[in-house]
Amino acid sequence: MTACALAFAVGVLALQLSPTLPPAAAAALALAAPPAIVWRRALAVPMAAVIGFCWALALAHLRLADRLAPELEGRDLEVVGVVASLPALGERSVRFEFDVESAPAPLPGRVLVTWYRSPLDQPDGAPLAQPPQPGERWRLTLRLKRPHGHYNPHGLDYEAWLLERGIGATSYVRSGPRAAPPLRLGWRNSVFDRIEQARAAVRERFHRVLGATPAAGILAALAVGDQRAISNEEWRLFAATGVTHLMSISGLHVTLVSGLAAWLVAALWRRAPPLALAVPAQRAGAVAAVAAALGYTVFSGFAVPAQRTFFMVAVAAAALCSGAIVAPARTLALAAAAVLAFDPWAVFAPGFWLSFGAVALIFFAALEAQRGGLRIAQWARIQWAITVGLAPAALFLFAQVSVVGPLANAVAIPLVSAVVTPLALAAAALPWDPLLAVAARLVEWLLQFLEWCATLPVAVWQSPAPPLAATLAAIAGALWLASPRGVPWRGCGAALMAPAFAWPAAAPAIGEAWITTLDAGQGLAVLVRTAGRALLYDAGPAFGTASDYGERIVLPFLRAEGIGRLDTLVLTHGDRDHIGGAASVLAALEVDRVLHSLSPENPLLALAPAAARCTAGQAWTWDGVRFEMLHPAPGTLDRKPNNHSCVLKVSAGGGAAMLLTGDIEQAAEAALLAREPARLRAEVLLVPHHGSRSSSSEPFLGAVAPAAAVASVGYRNRFGHPAPEVVDRYARGGIALYRTDRAGAISVRLGAGRARVECERARRPRYWHDAACAPHNPAAASASR
Repeated sequence: MTACALAFAVGVLALQLSPTLPPAAAAALALAAPPAIVWRRALAVPMAAVIGFCWALALAHLRLADRLAPELEGRDLEVVGVVASLPALGERSVRFEFDVESAPAPLPGRVLVTWYRSPLDQPDGAPLAQPPQPGERWRLTLRLKRPHGHYNPHGLDYEAWLLERGIGATSYVRSGPRAAPPLRLGWRNSVFDRIEQARAAVRERFHRVLGATPAAGILAALAVGDQRAISNEEWRLFAATGVTHLMSISGLHVTLVSGLAAWLVAALWRRAPPLALAVPAQRAGAVAAVAAALGYTVFSGFAVPAQRTFFMVAVAAAALCSGAIVAPARTLALAAAAVLAFDPWAVFAPGFWLSFGAVALIFFAALEAQRGGLRIAQWARIQWAITVGLAPAALFLFAQVSVVGPLANAVAIPLVSAVVTPLALAAAALPWDPLLAVAARLVEWLLQFLEWCATLPVAVWQSPAPPLAATLAAIAGALWLASPRGVPWRGCGAALMAPAFAWPAAAPAIGEAWITTLDAGQGLAVLVRTAGRALLYDAGPAFGTASDYGERIVLPFLRAEGIGRLDTLVLTHGDRDHIGGAASVLAALEVDRVLHSLSPENPLLALAPAAARCTAGQAWTWDGVRFEMLHPAPGTLDRKPNNHSCVLKVSAGGGAAMLLTGDIEQAAEAALLAREPARLRAEVLLVPHHGSRSSSSEPFLGAVAPAAAVASVGYRNRFGHPAPEVVDRYARGGIALYRTDRAGAISVRLGAGRARVECERARRPRYWHDAACAPHNPAAASASR
């Protein structure tokens, strides 16, 4: 049974890693196989893997069939539906899942709606006066688009997250003379709506009593599973101290609730002789444990760690009621199979691997604890096993490991699990504010302790993300190192772990340059690497004061690539879509110098070391790669900040070059042509101003004469970039045009007299992606080869 459960999980994983989706007929044929053949002992394990693959395949076909039709993208549709989730309250908007009930065209059953708070956030959006509530029925005018997200190396696959949630389209609420105003039509009172309403009421009360404090968000996360109220600053602190797993509905919390329910029911059951004679108290307690685990799991949003614990409690309770003895390994394997049968896309969540890995390590360490000894020693052995065992996975997933994690968890685990979480749950059930006040004070003390831990020397170990093979070897070494006494040569496990923790960062050869244009939506962030240096050209956009792409996209990419410092940061001009993430980058990394064309009063200059203005004529050479600043010229005057953008040419030792142009428009292009047109020639061009019709003039393209061009643009952006006439201009010039919205992050490798273009969607294709790496103008593709 254990082997079959694990094989089922392997089959599910195999489907999720597939670049294309096999036909649905294959799934129907395999799932209809005669039971006598499927469960013949010799074929049980391989057939379990086949069934797992086909089960995931069947569900994938159902999900993909419920996606928005391409011809409906960009249209305004009047939709009636119900708010189906706890709304996520952001600085600029409110986001919620919306169950569609009626529409003028066939729509997915569930869409994700963003409702902006004011016209300043979305010029054609409908201003939001008061957030909608779960279960409310609304008539909304929505502009929809198919599921799409940024796709970068080591980054979140947003499209996979939407697929897992069963969301077939994203949208925002529209306004205007042709859009019917939003109208609330009443309520839908299903059981799930009432659960979401109760969650919303608890969250609202916590924030009303505690105000806009970190404790309010953390307690809401512990009580109702709403992690979005925790700020980015707190999440960074939790990651640095290794306690992130405690700030959500973790398996530890579900176990606590279910264990308490089992003890209470069993104790009361024994005091009622007729009940005890009819059903043993132990069985009654087991049923109560399952009911409590299910209730808490559903109330908290049914996250993967909570699912895992619920299924484990259910398996253990079933074994207890039947009189069977289930080994821990079988319980864990059955729970994993149950989670993936319910949610085959759970394998994309780091929490799936970390939560199951942590429980497996606890079972592994318990082998040593069974030999007896002091409880404190047993607890220390379990902590040691979890810390060592999960370190390789954390390095692979996040490119960092918290060194102070054992110390932080020694205080945080008992405090959060045994004190703060019960207080949060009690405060959710009982309208007595002193409970919240006590819990909030404890959270404040915990945050102070964690901040102290984070200031300790070498609090976090950062290293390039190791490959899968090195990670698997490190996991084997960690298990060997943490194995019970009596296992020979346990210290040799450290030798197996060493390669993953000392894996060298990939880097170009001398004379070569790697230039990666990240998929940053309607913004820009480009990393230029030589053999031993790194330059960041812009840092992506910002959205309000609490979210920016420097934190969300740029820093995770740099960390996973092993880049802990920048030799130069170029801030091309003051537009928010180019420099919005710069503050996060400057706060997190050591930056040797900043070149910019910002206004003197820009607050970023106070954070920037050795800041100097970009000036034509600046030049330097790193590792055989030449960098030349071509624009702006000294004394350049233009009323448009775009035309002050820093234009940088990167030339590899072999002669191939790429021209980075920021947001220059035709006036700046003309100035460049007038000064030194010969220096503009490059094999690859970063499309000026995201492909705006005010840039990419024919004379400029003729002088650069690129074989390929890279456009950093947002999917179906409201500016219409790149403009159709600009796309035609590149096609007429025989220039292969690559777009980040279609190809994901785009890497250009310069060297040996040529330029090679690589795209993330081609490097990691998945069956739910619409687009792959291909030029927007296929007729010009041969020019880039």
